[in-house]
Amino acid sequence: MKQNLSKRFVEKAKAITAKRAKTVIDHILKHGQITTEELKSTYGYNHPPRAARDVREQGIGLKTISVVGPDGRHIGAYIFDEEGDVNYSKRAGRTALSNRLKLELIQRHGARCFIYLEPVQQRELQIDHRVPYEVAGDATTQSQDSHDIMLLCGSANRAKSWSCEHCQNWLHQKDVTICETCYWAYPESYNHVAMLAQRRLDIVWAGEDVAQYEAAHAEAMKSEISMPEYVKQALKQALR
Repeated sequence: MKQNLSKRFVEKAKAITAKRAKTVIDHILKHGQITTEELKSTYGYNHPPRAARDVREQGIGLKTISVVGPDGRHIGAYIFDEEGDVNYSKRAGRTALSNRLKLELIQRHGARCFIYLEPVQQRELQIDHRVPYEVAGDATTQSQDSHDIMLLCGSANRAKSWSCEHCQNWLHQKDVTICETCYWAYPESYNHVAMLAQRRLDIVWAGEDVAQYEAAHAEAMKSEISMPEYVKQALKQALR
C-alpha cells in the first residue's frame, strides 16, 4: 500500500530522530503501513498505540485502519495522515500547552508529586494524563483542562506506567470510567488499584525523617519482617 505524500511531508518524516517514532516512520515509508502485529513481533513494541502516539507527538499524522492479517483476522494498522498532520497539534504547540498546564497545576497544588505527595523541584516534575492515552485515545492527549493532568516525579511515573500496562483495562476493556476510579489516576479519591481490591499508601522519608526510617528499618530487620508489614503492624497498634 503506497501513499501519495508531498515532498514536504516525507522530508519532515525522515527528519525525525527519536528512536521508536523513527522505527515506525521508516517502516511505513518503506511498506506503506505498519500493523499492530508487526509492531509487536518485528520490533517488540507490546503496546502499539504508544508507538503510534510517539509518532504523532513528533508532529507526524497517523491514521488507524483495519487490514486482514496473515491468519485472516482483521487487525489494526497505521498509515500516514498528511491532512491530520496539518490539523494535529504541532510539537511546539504541545510543549507550550504542557508548560501552561504544568504551571497552572503548580500554582494550584505546589511543586509536588501527586502520587507521593512530596515536594519535587519544578524541573523534575513530569506532566502526565490521569487517564492513559491507550484507554482514552486522542480525547485525553488533546485535553486542555488541567484537571485531566497530574504532575509526577520520575519514580511515580514509572510505577504508574508499569501498573497501568499490566492492568486488564489497559490490555482489553479500554473503559475510561474504570481509570477514573483508579488510584493511579485519582489517588485523592479511588476505589481500586489497577482493578484490584487494594488500598495503597506511598510514604517517602526525607531530610530529618530519614533517621526515623533507619530506626524503623532496623526494628523490622530484627523482627525479620518487611518494612511495609512493620508499618502495618505499627498502625494496628496505634489504632487499638
